[in-house]
Amino acid sequence: MRTQLDKAKAFRALHARDGAFIIPNPWDAGTARLLAAMGFEALATTSLGVANTLGSAGVNLEAILQNCRAIAGSTDLPVNADLENGGANEPKAASQAIRLAAEAGAVGGSIEDMTGDPRNPIYDFTLAVERVQAAVEVARALPFPFMLTARAENFLYGRTDIDDTIRRLQAFEAAGADVLYAPGLHDLATIKTVVSALKKPFNLVMGFADPTLTVPQLSAAGVKRISVGGAMARVALAAFLKCAREMKEQQSFTWVREMAPMKDVRAAFAAGAGT
Repeated sequence: MRTQLDKAKAFRALHARDGAFIIPNPWDAGTARLLAAMGFEALATTSLGVANTLGSAGVNLEAILQNCRAIAGSTDLPVNADLENGGANEPKAASQAIRLAAEAGAVGGSIEDMTGDPRNPIYDFTLAVERVQAAVEVARALPFPFMLTARAENFLYGRTDIDDTIRRLQAFEAAGADVLYAPGLHDLATIKTVVSALKKPFNLVMGFADPTLTVPQLSAAGVKRISVGGAMARVALAAFLKCAREMKEQQSFTWVREMAPMKDVRAAFAAGAGT
């Protein structure tokens, strides 16, 4: 098994090499092992996936960290933790989520400028930057090179202000964030505009982007890391609901024809655990 330092170095190397890479988002140890068995090189947690698993509309930091620990311990791959807003508003308090994620086995993690308050969903610019600065300070104090991702959430909350989004990302970059992230960008032209304004790696989430875009296109646009957020978890739920509706409404079970062979699943679990 690789040490946490080994994983951290491998994760940083992915961001330094040419071209974009996909970092899919499992929601538990089993899906993490399946992805590892398929040959993916890193994984990212999804707070939405955790919430779905718990049957909740939202999730707290404790649950996020428990999920991170399960995923990080299930394979030998580097794991990036979706830490939402760090579970606190005040910068130093929120920054402790970085330390806790590292203790849970992650070698990277993200902090958002989303407040969690629907009346005022985005932190004021100065506070948002101070939160990133505090997170950077904690990340740099860790005994391995933790990769901090800073997220500008404008587009997810109806604030489709590209200038403000770029301003925030540039400020987060200057504050020391290793990766920048603005979920909600949809078209290639907008993605290019944002990426071209930055010097550090950019993470694009495909759960909100044009699904016809390909890795070569995004790589050519300057995107470094491609995640999918809770999209795979939602597709899994769609399949579950399809099965349930057939049983309830048609009193039939034709969906069993689409089951994954158990021997294949078990083989993938075993292979994923040994990567």
